[in-house]
Amino acid sequence: MRVAAATNLACPIDSLPLVPRERQLVCPRGHSFDRARDGYWNLLVVQHKASLDPGDSKDMVAARRRFLGAGHYAPIAEKVFGLVRAHALAQPGLMIADAGCGEGYYLDRVAELARADGATAQLSLAGYDVSKWAVQAAAKRAGTDGSIAWAVANSSHPPLTPGSVDFILCLFGFPIWESFRTLQSAPGSVLMIDPGPDHLLELRALIYPDVRKSPAQSLAAAQSHGYRLQHEDVVTFRISLTSQAEIQDLLAMTPHAHRMPEAGRAAIAATHALDVTVNVVARLLRLT
Repeated sequence: MRVAAATNLACPIDSLPLVPRERQLVCPRGHSFDRARDGYWNLLVVQHKASLDPGDSKDMVAARRRFLGAGHYAPIAEKVFGLVRAHALAQPGLMIADAGCGEGYYLDRVAELARADGATAQLSLAGYDVSKWAVQAAAKRAGTDGSIAWAVANSSHPPLTPGSVDFILCLFGFPIWESFRTLQSAPGSVLMIDPGPDHLLELRALIYPDVRKSPAQSLAAAQSHGYRLQHEDVVTFRISLTSQAEIQDLLAMTPHAHRMPEAGRAAIAATHALDVTVNVVARLLRLT
């Protein structure tokens, strides 16, 4: 497959198409945005910021990059690519946006697997996240080949032109269905990856005296915006963490790092090896 950076970036102020001009993007009303030295676009304007440094911190991004870079979640990335590939074969010019792309592991892996695939199709790729540190890491991960457009942006004000996105990735994220609906026209698709009931069960058992097994998040909001479930699959596998550093990196990727009790923190600190269940639900929704 051929892979190219998306060209449908939009002005965060007026949603008009952005046109490249040297190292800038410019909209028809004259708003301009400079390309960062690392190759990404900062399209997060001050009125869309909830804090001075929104999103994941530099340390959280570094932990995620180390953990995912070690290949622990490779089966999830392969599942994502398999579903992307099926769509790309049916729609050869597929525009994919990774909403809340983090440090870029999954979209970069999709691009890597696509380039190695012999099928005749083209993917147009963009990833955006509100964290400057995450997008900076994503751009550095992908190097300088320019095959993915990376942008710092608020997911409530996505940096892509309305109706231009065929396939949205929402991986361990917080879907904003109003924004997705703006980006897509029927029959656009959204792929969600969410934790299943047994996800990180052993890690949670160390942290909490009672472990709750909750289902994946509800699809009621998606349905109210015209999306319908097309396919659901469960991915379950085991990983072995062989150091305190790996355990801490995994913990930093979860909300448990900020809310665990002191007894749980002590138990984690005393653990230097842990086998963990990864249990996620992959759901493909289509706009009807």
